[in-house]
Amino acid sequence: MNALFEGFGALLSLQMLLCIAIGAGIGMLVGAFPGITATMAVALASAFTLTMDPLPGLAVLLTILIAAQFGDRVPAILINTPGTPASIATTFDGYAMAKQGKAGIALTASAFASAAGGFVGIGVLMVAAIPLSTLAMRFGSPEMFALVIFGLTMMVEVSGKQLVKGLIAGLFGLALGTIGRDPMDGSDRFTFGIPQLVEGVPFIAVIIGLFGIAEVFSQMISRTRGQQKPITSFGRWWPNKQENKQLIKPVAVGSAVGTVVGVLPAVGGDIGGIVAWNQAKRLSKQPEKFGKGSLEGLTAADSSSNAGVGGSVLTTLALGVPGDSVMAVMLGSMIIWGIQPGPGLFSSQPDLVYSIAGIMLVATVLALGLSLLRMRGVAKLLELPDRFLWTVILAFCVVGTYAVNNAIFDVGVMLLFGVLGLLLRRYGFPAGPIVLGLILGPLAERNFRRSMELGGLETIYTSPIAVGLIVLGVLAVAVPRIRARRKARRQEADDSDTPTDPPVPVEASR
Repeated sequence: MNALFEGFGALLSLQMLLCIAIGAGIGMLVGAFPGITATMAVALASAFTLTMDPLPGLAVLLTILIAAQFGDRVPAILINTPGTPASIATTFDGYAMAKQGKAGIALTASAFASAAGGFVGIGVLMVAAIPLSTLAMRFGSPEMFALVIFGLTMMVEVSGKQLVKGLIAGLFGLALGTIGRDPMDGSDRFTFGIPQLVEGVPFIAVIIGLFGIAEVFSQMISRTRGQQKPITSFGRWWPNKQENKQLIKPVAVGSAVGTVVGVLPAVGGDIGGIVAWNQAKRLSKQPEKFGKGSLEGLTAADSSSNAGVGGSVLTTLALGVPGDSVMAVMLGSMIIWGIQPGPGLFSSQPDLVYSIAGIMLVATVLALGLSLLRMRGVAKLLELPDRFLWTVILAFCVVGTYAVNNAIFDVGVMLLFGVLGLLLRRYGFPAGPIVLGLILGPLAERNFRRSMELGGLETIYTSPIAVGLIVLGVLAVAVPRIRARRKARRQEADDSDTPTDPPVPVEASR
């Protein structure tokens, strides 16, 4: 209980409230502009926050993430373009409602559903974090190695349908993680005589290049940002009593689905939103309205993607395995600050965990308040020419990367990975597995080598927890593929069993 009071009490300072306010403003703008993902924004902001104390820095990063989950609904509803991947399912019904003159209701209902989902996710974080970490406290080096291997199998899920390309990208990330000092004896490895690589590849430069510079380069070449004119007729803003009753069931479904999906490593809010939308459709009394302007579909998707934030933070803090790509970036920042997420965090810094939950609560309330403001001004911002946005982003990327170590070398690495990220996009290679490999690779190597020193492979295959985690990792990779193949075979069998029209007999000549 003392940790709870100390954690929440740490937020009662002008500096913390200012950091949360700044993060909320940035996050709302990030979400409102299509093409600027939350991962990209957090990666860029982390370059500026590393000079701050850990808690204020985390306040900025977490608030950007949460506020972006609110702001991204605006372009999804008004121009049918997701502000971030988490709002993909919002477009299914949001834009249809806007075209029907219900943009105001859609924006308001989306804001309340997002907040409700966020509160549920934060509640689960506060309740389940300590029991989960207590279980994880039994982990030694063999169990931690198995846990990291399980996290690395999520590279397959991050890769989507591009399995082979995702694995190649993940192996590249693992290779990057070997550059620098050997974790056991401290000798230099693969530095090629470059002193700046002794401490490893600069993490911030890599993620800003892959997610920031690559995105801008891609938009500059293809000019993919939506040119569709936003809807400016909002209609009424507040749902009536009947519409409010309709929100209860889909928000409950979305919050539950989103929390469960968020706990799964590397799944992400975009998947949670789509899963919740489908589940709400199956449970709805009016499934035919889904995809045509259903308030139920809209709120189920939005509550789910926001509930997933709490779940992903839970996985990151309790197990030390990033819940999604944004958490991977945040995990890297924590490690640079000297914070090591995992089971030990709850015994060494329990107040920090509650401070993080408190930051998320305050950020959710603030983002809700900003979302309930009339959005006509944001609709005007959506008409801003692309070139202005690109210039600002590139300037912040360069300045932010340089500011971390005051090194031109880091800027060069950022640009190199920006070009690499562009090539990866062009040829269908996902960037997410590279980040996972870069972060989790050294952790896997360190725990594996410690296990070998303790007793060899026997320490791994004689540990029930380690074996269980490795089996779960194998199942996480294999089961979806087996199901997909069975479904394809059933489909082929159904197609072959479909009767074809018999040939018309040719009338014999007389």
